[in-house]
Amino acid sequence: MRRMSKIPKMLIDAVGGRFSTQLGINLSSADPEQIFKWFLASKLFGARISTDIAIRTYKEFERRRTTSPDAILRTGWDGLVRILDDGGYARYDFSTASKLLEIMDDLKRDYHGNLHELHRAAINEEDLENRLKGLGKGIGDVTVNIFLRELRGVWEKAEPALSEMVKLAAGNLGIVKKGEDPLHSLKKIWSAQKIPGKDFRDFESALLRLGKDYCRKYKHDVCPMRGVCKNSVQY
Repeated sequence: MRRMSKIPKMLIDAVGGRFSTQLGINLSSADPEQIFKWFLASKLFGARISTDIAIRTYKEFERRRTTSPDAILRTGWDGLVRILDDGGYARYDFSTASKLLEIMDDLKRDYHGNLHELHRAAINEEDLENRLKGLGKGIGDVTVNIFLRELRGVWEKAEPALSEMVKLAAGNLGIVKKGEDPLHSLKKIWSAQKIPGKDFRDFESALLRLGKDYCRKYKHDVCPMRGVCKNSVQY
């Protein structure tokens, strides 16, 4: 248990925590504008594209002041394609531009462009996820999981399942045992932490980063956590 208690800080220090914080988005305030910005970023992260490109593209939206439903709709398809291309999102530019416009239309029509209204309308966690996926055809399980993961503790009904990448990393670090509820186990480990300015969302995001960038790619020899990872014995 003593070894486990050191892992969260080591991990966050090594790979980083919340993606929203990295983008300068403050979700803890529950401000609807900040939550929409994270929703937009989550849509970009949800494609099979590198994290760096997704971040660069979000920054391009921010630079063009296109981070609200109305601004996206005003920009139109051609303008969105230019923003996506300038951010390096060229592989998905046409389809993403179309999907963003459809999502904004649905969000405006059904929830007055306010994601807080969507959350209030949801009956429970499952309904919340289904309502998000109902915003056009461009939102799937991956995007919803990315979005809600960093809204734990901000939205009452934001309690998504752990992603496979998080579970992979947690398993490799030996902090989740077979037969245990992984979310409960990780929250229990985190409850013993006192890391200024950090919360469970940082821990979960750090596990995702580790799983996506190292565990999934079998990059155990260069993993920053190789000293405590069960796979490090291979090297």
